[in-house]
Amino acid sequence: MKHSILILGGTAEARKLAAELAGDPRFTTELSLAGRTRAPAEQPVPVRIGGFGGAEGLAAYLRDKGITILIDATHPYAAQISRNAAEAAKRADVPLIALRRSPWRRLQGDRWIEVASVREAVTALGKSPRKVFLTLGRQELLPFEAAPQHHYVIRSVDPVEPPLAVPHAIYLTERGPFAETDETRLLKEQGIEVIVAKNSGGPSSYGKIAGARALGIEVILARRPDLPDVPSVETVEEMLAWLDHVPAPLKERGE
Repeated sequence: MKHSILILGGTAEARKLAAELAGDPRFTTELSLAGRTRAPAEQPVPVRIGGFGGAEGLAAYLRDKGITILIDATHPYAAQISRNAAEAAKRADVPLIALRRSPWRRLQGDRWIEVASVREAVTALGKSPRKVFLTLGRQELLPFEAAPQHHYVIRSVDPVEPPLAVPHAIYLTERGPFAETDETRLLKEQGIEVIVAKNSGGPSSYGKIAGARALGIEVILARRPDLPDVPSVETVEEMLAWLDHVPAPLKERGE
């Protein structure tokens, strides 16, 4: 009997972990995606797309599918999903471990303003018109309609539809990772004065942070939400090491 793993994904780390586990004979692995991205990248293991119906729905899925390990590798700002995972794991009596990349740390030369929410970021932009680079999810852009005086450059994986009700906006549809040299060039070409982002951590989108530091550009960062207190690791390598020491499923050990 193999361990049956469900990875709650949507991050580069989740995909990398799935690729590492795809050929491992000790595990059968399924990757769950929320479905917010219209054309998700190809995945190396079977994929389930869509929500579960809250914690109880996820718990039922864990029981029905015989999941023996639940891995929360969702985005660090997907707090509700992480809360549902923690509650579902308790209800279904399934071990849960989170894969949470560490946040970016302020370095010398960084001009950061840290705020509690995207709405606070809108306020932090101020009243005077500025050239703003928005690197947020499509669902988080609406508050910026309250500040139409700014000129926005908006980057997202999927097109922003409908576009924001602001007079000045440029839309870039791109998927990371983004190299520092490319990000620095983009910031220069667009004349960016301030970046609004979330402290996602990891190397995939750090290029804009490094580019802003080099150019002396201000960065408004939304702080991470509080997440459930569950066992966690920060890297795929640490997760693989943890899995190396997981006991065999009870039935296989005759218990």
